[in-house]
Amino acid sequence: MASLQLSSHFLGTNTKKHSSMSISRTYSPVPCTRLFSRKFMSCSMSMNGCEGDFKTPLGTVETRTMAAVLSPTSATESLISAVSELKCQPPPFSSGVVRLEVPINQQIGAIDWLQAQNETHPRCFFSRRSDVGRPDLLLDLASEKDNNNGGSSDRDLVSVAGIGSAVFFRDLDPFSHDDWRSIRRFLSSTSPLIRAYGGMRFDPNGKISVEWKPFGAFYFAVPQVEFNEFEGSSMLAATLAWDDELSWTLDNAVESLQETMLQVSSIVMKLRKESLGVSVLSKNHVPTKGAYYPAVEKALEMINQKSSSLNKVVLARNSRVITDTDIDPIAWLAQLQSEGHDAYQFCLQPPGAPAFIGNTPERLFQRNQLGVCSEALAATRPRGASTARDKEIELDLLTSLKDDLEFSIVRENIKEKLNSICDKVVVKPQKTVRKLARVQHLYSQLAGRLRREDDEFDILAALHPTPAVCGLPAEEARLLIKEIESFDRGMYAGPIGFFGGQESEFAVGIRSALVEKGLGALIYAGTGIVAGSNPTSEWNELDLKISQFTKSIEYKSTSLQRIN
Repeated sequence: MASLQLSSHFLGTNTKKHSSMSISRTYSPVPCTRLFSRKFMSCSMSMNGCEGDFKTPLGTVETRTMAAVLSPTSATESLISAVSELKCQPPPFSSGVVRLEVPINQQIGAIDWLQAQNETHPRCFFSRRSDVGRPDLLLDLASEKDNNNGGSSDRDLVSVAGIGSAVFFRDLDPFSHDDWRSIRRFLSSTSPLIRAYGGMRFDPNGKISVEWKPFGAFYFAVPQVEFNEFEGSSMLAATLAWDDELSWTLDNAVESLQETMLQVSSIVMKLRKESLGVSVLSKNHVPTKGAYYPAVEKALEMINQKSSSLNKVVLARNSRVITDTDIDPIAWLAQLQSEGHDAYQFCLQPPGAPAFIGNTPERLFQRNQLGVCSEALAATRPRGASTARDKEIELDLLTSLKDDLEFSIVRENIKEKLNSICDKVVVKPQKTVRKLARVQHLYSQLAGRLRREDDEFDILAALHPTPAVCGLPAEEARLLIKEIESFDRGMYAGPIGFFGGQESEFAVGIRSALVEKGLGALIYAGTGIVAGSNPTSEWNELDLKISQFTKSIEYKSTSLQRIN
């Protein structure tokens, strides 16, 4: 269990001092005539689930599915009616979660729906990447029992957008096993689409800078109103959560949801993913180029010391861009999505916070019942201007000793960590090249079989942070990062994703930006420093990695197209 101890600094181990009914059914509605956390202001009209007793099961966790409709407008009307009916015929429980969902018989982009909503609400967005062409190691590991349990029922879910929070989870202390149990209390395998979306800081014990304070050490939320985009269809859903012990009753939850539903826009405009209509006035890097070169040299000096166990450290940079007008984070994310089919897109925006958005190619882990998979992704090259040139660059990447070292450190470390929590680990392939729109990386998939589903917290404890975003050994790398870097990474390079009753999935929050009203954006990138690294090459790699963000804010033109 050495790898678990290695990562213990990054997740909490504190303990707090202080058989639910689970239903999934089809439902036809009939028309019918103040809490705050000890350490945080509450989300607007919601409750902090971390303050509840995770040892006490909820009274009910259920999903009610209405008849399918043809448009978002009809779906909104159906949900409003269903909420009214729930108010008239409340479930007889002092705590619970109820998801009301209406299928829509057309595929509508979740990001387009989110763009249409009031930006004053807390927002979240999570889009799965396309894994077409890569083997599904989870299916290879799955037993017949797993497959019969419906573990793949939502595999055609493309992306999720949410506003508001039925319940949120946030604290200043590092994410602990108790916090995980608090989230799991609101989830059920029979309601797999009730999920808590959010993320955690790269280093939860580091000092939190002002721009990251609203996120806490971690932040998760079950959206109050949610739009699901599937392959060929969509779904609008509303979720209520209540717990009388937290002074947040079903009446409170219904009243809050009704208020939010009245603000939901059903007029969805398709974003034309061109440019943002803003121009960059200034761009400043922290560290500057003059400070970055000595930092790399210092890292190399430590790596090359015979007395040092440090093999790799990842040094990051943030780039502050100031624009002539505010950047719309959802429109920016839509642009990233247009070239990021092989990447996760995400947006996380707690109440009163900047929007943290990203287009990350890297999966931290995916769990489906007992199966868990991760991957190694390291070493970077640009794409070639022609097919022949692209192949030359690929061959150079595959045969580079320096890049093989960097990649092998990542792959073997993840394999070791999975072995600590799984009965069986598969690595396939050992090394290949993964090509993205602008860059290509060395890549490998790894998968294993958990001994128990309750070991999910241990996946996070084992895998975060990977050597791809921190270094190896992790603690030595973290201390050097803390000494060298002069800014707060926040959730950059932290786990970003969701917990679900049946499935959980987290990406690594790289290739990301924090978008602030009136302050432009902070764009984050990092590079792995190993023996043989060159400061100039590493600086150029940072520029290459942020180019997907900067390319779309140099020109002025944008347009919308209404979805009928």
